Amino acid sequence: MTNLAALRKSYEKAELSEAASHADPLAQFAQWLAEAIHAQLPEPNAMTLATVDQSLRPSTRVVLIKGYAEDGITWYTNYDSRKGRELAANPWAALQFHWVELERVVRIEGRVDKVSATESDTYFASRPLDSRIGAWASPQSEVIASRAVLVANAAHYGARFLLQPPRPPHWGGYRLQPDRWEFWQGRKSRLHDRLRYRLDSQGQWLRERLAP
Repeated sequence: MTNLAALRKSYEKAELSEAASHADPLAQFAQWLAEAIHAQLPEPNAMTLATVDQSLRPSTRVVLIKGYAEDGITWYTNYDSRKGRELAANPWAALQFHWVELERVVRIEGRVDKVSATESDTYFASRPLDSRIGAWASPQSEVIASRAVLVANAAHYGARFLLQPPRPPHWGGYRLQPDRWEFWQGRKSRLHDRLRYRLDSQGQWLRERLAP
């Protein structure tokens, strides 16, 4: 059995200083995401989404970022899934990107709202046909008897909609409007660089260094 307590790695690839970072966290995120994509990392657009239900029980899952701008970070999913139900009950959530090869983490917190139906329609129409059928076929997060249920559902909706499946009413986009960002760069001796951005009372971004 592997001795997990003995696993070690020294982080020495880069540093993150106040002088070299952007004053605007969105610009800093755009730079790091572009660098992750340029480095051809596996799924640089993958992010962990954390939500909390009404009993304050947290849950996480990996989703894919589909856009970012001043108004927030966007992804798409099934509104009836566990994450959808939890966001309906508590619209505050957290996102995390972990780019292991670059020894970087980005953490984002804020309020989540659904995107407009028009925006969801536009994105849905851009998806591959199999993915559009899959949105109809999967009762996401529900218990099913076997994989055969999914296969049968996909065949049913494929025959029903042919090449033009509309967006399901239970499927669409969410957008998280950040009020906190954190950029983490691994450093030697576990003295990592952590820069946090938070909105002050004037709505301006305040950049702070956190102890690792």
